[in-house]
Amino acid sequence: MTQRERNPQIQALRALAAGLVLIYHAKWFDGGYIGVDIFYVISGFLISTIIFKSLNAGHLEFSDFYARRIRRIFPALILVLTTSLAIGWFVLLP
Repeated sequence: MTQRERNPQIQALRALAAGLVLIYHAKWFDGGYIGVDIFYVISGFLISTIIFKSLNAGHLEFSDFYARRIRRIFPALILVLTTSLAIGWFVLLP
């Protein structure tokens, strides 16, 4: 069972946060920062949970923790940066 399947409440909070940010960008709501704050709280909760579980198991290594984070985040980061560079190259240069 994945983390997402175990925490439907977290998924609901993520949906709420994303909805608030989208509504803010559509100019229907002035509090889009609330959605961002919710994302920060969720991230802090999940990261703290991972760290505390590792501490309780007695095998916390920050190098492993950061390696897992990098493996999770960098593929999306590389895709976004590459796409932004390609679009910017053709759209923004004279």
